[in-house]
Amino acid sequence: MGDIMSSSLNTILVKKEYGKIDIHLKEIMDAKKIKRHTLARAIDTRFEVIDKWYNNKVENLDMDILARLCFALDCAPHELLTYTYD
Repeated sequence: MGDIMSSSLNTILVKKEYGKIDIHLKEIMDAKKIKRHTLARAIDTRFEVIDKWYNNKVENLDMDILARLCFALDCAPHELLTYTYD
């Protein structure tokens, strides 16, 4: 374990601040004038799921939901998600 600690790799063991992922669904939906209920019906999921994505409150990334959102909104994952590290 000492090797990991002295490594130049960014590991959770070495760095406590490892950045965050932001979700930009709100901006995309607002630009396209799409309501959360409408999008939830379009991708066959619950309003609460869309609401969490819309408000950037997703705790676990569901790849199926991400794929459905990209399909319905005609966008790529990098347009919905960004990683920032300070």
